[in-house]
Amino acid sequence: MKQTILDMNVDHKRVFVRVDFNVPMKDGIITDDTRIRGALETIKYLVDHNAKVILASHFGRPKGERKADMTLAPCAAHLSKLLNKEVAFVDDCVGDQVKKAVETMNEGDIIMLENLRFHSGEEKNAPQFAKELGSLADIAINDAFGVSHRNAASVVGIADYIPMGAGFLMKKEIEALSTAVNSPEKPVAAIIGGAKVTDKISVISNLLPKVNVMIIGGGMANAFIKAQGCNIGSSLFEAGQEQIATDLVMEARVAGTRLLTPIDVVVADAFSNEANTKIVDVEHIEDGWMVLDIGPKTRELYTDALKMMKTIIWNGPMGVFEMEAFAAGTNAVAEAVANADAMTIVGGGDSVAAIEKSGLAHKISHISTGGGASLELLEGKILPGIAALTEV
Repeated sequence: MKQTILDMNVDHKRVFVRVDFNVPMKDGIITDDTRIRGALETIKYLVDHNAKVILASHFGRPKGERKADMTLAPCAAHLSKLLNKEVAFVDDCVGDQVKKAVETMNEGDIIMLENLRFHSGEEKNAPQFAKELGSLADIAINDAFGVSHRNAASVVGIADYIPMGAGFLMKKEIEALSTAVNSPEKPVAAIIGGAKVTDKISVISNLLPKVNVMIIGGGMANAFIKAQGCNIGSSLFEAGQEQIATDLVMEARVAGTRLLTPIDVVVADAFSNEANTKIVDVEHIEDGWMVLDIGPKTRELYTDALKMMKTIIWNGPMGVFEMEAFAAGTNAVAEAVANADAMTIVGGGDSVAAIEKSGLAHKISHISTGGGASLELLEGKILPGIAALTEV
């Protein structure tokens, strides 16, 4: 069993906390602080236990170079406001300046280090860089589920030098996703959407034997429509996806899982919100038209299937929901998931954006902060960031 913050003695300790403050930002202004707010419980707990809190995160992809537009200074300032407490910003994450800042900390103080990825050692998981990070603290806390599928120095390497446990956010993520996959209340439904079936094949294969209903949407549904012998016009499609879809249909039959794919779709004559659109059954998609959303009959089919479920996992939109003309399918699924009398888990950037946009986020049991990480956990992979946590 892996250690969590509750298993560790954090009182009066120097605690290195890996957070995920890689937030959307425009002109130095944070446009969505969900990830920062997600770390508040861990930070407040540590402050209440008189720890010296050293926060570290990456931001963007600076590729080992210092870039002014990728500084974490705005995150430190924003966190100060959320906590109503000073969060001192340090202009680097290793070196003498950082050591001095840590040495002068009082119990209950918080400092925010500069972008870890300004050093190439972070993404390379360089032992020397990990050792330097580890030398700053007595213990480490990983509260950055969103990067726990990465083999980074601050996520994995640091655990070679100091004990590391899961923070409250990380703990919730592991518990919610693991329970949904390994010991869910039945019946279980998985809704998988997105652009290409090749991106989600492992997730679908891993979940098929574990769920009662598998619902397919988004651009990847085109492969299933084509596999049925239907024309898909100029819809998004990659060579080889048709065979993958056929194989997955067979896997569903073997597993006794009900696999639902679109029966009607919204098609357009261009990839544009202003395009001409019409609703057609999947057998009647014409050349020159592209599938951009599921149709009303499919929405009803999917909604009805979700009503009886006790656990629902949703990853990926049903169509090009960013355009209003093609958002109805994703919105209908969001509503069905939110209104279900079930344990509901939403993961992946687009699904989370859709549920937030619908105003129904408060009705979801668990919204995952990690797109790639939640996908890999659903695939049945062991995440490096979880594997690195110290055993109890």
